[in-house]
Amino acid sequence: MSAVKKIAKAAALTLAAIIASAVLYLCLWPIPAEPVAWQAPTAPGFTGAFAPNTRLANLRMIALGNEIGPEHIAVGKDGKLYVAMLSGNLMRMEPDGTKQEVFANTGGRVLGFDFDAQNRMIVADAMKGLLAIGQDKRITLLTDRVSAGDPIGYANSVVVAPNGIIYFTQSSTRFLPADYGGTYPASVLDIMEQAATGRVLGYDPATSTTRIVAHGLSFANGIAMGADGHTLFVNETGRYRVWKIDGRANAVNVQSGSPQAKVLLDNLPGYPDNLMRGRDGRIWVGLFRPRNPAADNLADKPFLRKVLLRLPRSMLPLGVPYGHVFAIDEDGRVVANLQDPTGAYPETTGVMETADRLYIHSLHAHGMGWLPR
Repeated sequence: MSAVKKIAKAAALTLAAIIASAVLYLCLWPIPAEPVAWQAPTAPGFTGAFAPNTRLANLRMIALGNEIGPEHIAVGKDGKLYVAMLSGNLMRMEPDGTKQEVFANTGGRVLGFDFDAQNRMIVADAMKGLLAIGQDKRITLLTDRVSAGDPIGYANSVVVAPNGIIYFTQSSTRFLPADYGGTYPASVLDIMEQAATGRVLGYDPATSTTRIVAHGLSFANGIAMGADGHTLFVNETGRYRVWKIDGRANAVNVQSGSPQAKVLLDNLPGYPDNLMRGRDGRIWVGLFRPRNPAADNLADKPFLRKVLLRLPRSMLPLGVPYGHVFAIDEDGRVVANLQDPTGAYPETTGVMETADRLYIHSLHAHGMGWLPR
């Protein structure tokens, strides 16, 4: 055999070995997720109540120094803005963004908060659980488990009911941010798997007990309170919908057809994230990103989703940047629709509405966007 043929044969064997190794890696390399099949509805696109516009474009910006990711924004009883940042800092400032200071740092990642009757900040921390922060800045753990063997590892959003009960979402019982590199990587694993382990929990400060209100949600996310003081509006990010759940329910499986858990909005054009009550009965919804047809086409193909999870995260079908927030009433009618097709302000996860401004939440923005109302 000539030297050229020997080299060609060696090269072919090497290439075959590389291809075989790649195939084995893509098919057999262990990953933490075990994707399950589900039926994704055909995406409606930006039509009807979600017709395209540019009403969210050219946001005015409040600089936040070195802080990133104003994931949740709310006004305290002192009239100041409180903002949860990626660093774990909870910033406090005037409504125009001046006089910025660190109010507290939980040492985790706060994704949502509300204020109770004692003016404590009630915090859903994805790493720590449900916390209370007094005006003296002292941090107290309220709960980080439902029971001894049932930890709460991905607390996400929270709302305090008029009767003092604290309702909050646990996005996943499978993928905890502390174990999987943060909230975003953990959310990708959970939504790609579709095991639907998200829950709505209720904490009673009078008894210091935590109960399961509802379960069976594919990445439970934003939560808001109805005008009646017990109806909960809950975003199910992984399946593009908003639920209406009775807060008095006891461990209801939302997939069981119970009258205590009904789909209010289905087949949204993007991934719903935060829910916030606005003014005049409005409830604001932020869409993290628009849907990707490739992801929907893989809904009933768990093996292929498992192969995808072995690839770099940049290759996953997670959708393109696109700014989109909208408001609904308690019957699910869309009453406002603001979009920015350029996606210049990344991941528009929610809205906080005041008498004169709309502040736009974001998971990764280097500043806080707002619009005059």
